[in-house]
Amino acid sequence: MDRRFNVDGNDLVAHLARPAQIHPTCQPGLVIAHGFPAEVGGGINSTSSLPELADRFATESGWVVLAYSSRGVAQSGGNFSLRGWLHDLEGAVAHLRESVPCDGVWILGFGTGGALAVEAAAADRTINGVAAVASPADFEDWARNPRKLLVLAREIGVVRDPVYPESFDDWSEGLRSVRAVEAARRVAPRELLILHGSEDESVPVFDARVVADSHGSADLRIIIGGAHHLRHDPRAIAVLLGWLDRQRAQLVGSSESGVRP
Repeated sequence: MDRRFNVDGNDLVAHLARPAQIHPTCQPGLVIAHGFPAEVGGGINSTSSLPELADRFATESGWVVLAYSSRGVAQSGGNFSLRGWLHDLEGAVAHLRESVPCDGVWILGFGTGGALAVEAAAADRTINGVAAVASPADFEDWARNPRKLLVLAREIGVVRDPVYPESFDDWSEGLRSVRAVEAARRVAPRELLILHGSEDESVPVFDARVVADSHGSADLRIIIGGAHHLRHDPRAIAVLLGWLDRQRAQLVGSSESGVRP
């Protein structure tokens, strides 16, 4: 991670990947939102591999890509909360736009980050589209036992302050505030790619189907035999590269025709 930006008083670390040449008239931008760490240090879900993925998307597809770590993760300051992570994503979108002139911004989210991406796009009509990978339809499982989640968050190090949260009720209520299954309706008719593994052990494939149904015209892709961590599945990356190429082609076509996407 080679840069920082601030959200709600927390310094967040990030990496900005640029293509070899910035397009003068129709440069697409992408923000990558990570999932909830699986263990101390993140394990297979660590954010440490995201800069490499951002570089690949920039090199192979011509996008400007911002990968970042939410509050409480890696070297980013602060403590985890679902509402806080949504603010961080919104801040990342703003930081990308401030860093490089982009003619369109898309969000790619993995796991928790995918649900947040749908929520962020529902609230911000200037987001062009979303790709949600292995993402839950809601966080009711967490909301039913928030104290267990808080203990886990402390164990894996995304809640570091011993007296945090100041209000446990507000912190736990935030777990019900992000519902991709409802937000997807407000994303339509903008682009929504839903990518999920048929053998996902963490988020049932049913979640992908109900979010896609809510959107109405989502591009639903099921990776047969795929598990939860699709970021490490070459078939999923191939789907994402193809999706990015199509989004970029549409942006170029819109620019040439004089119509904004």
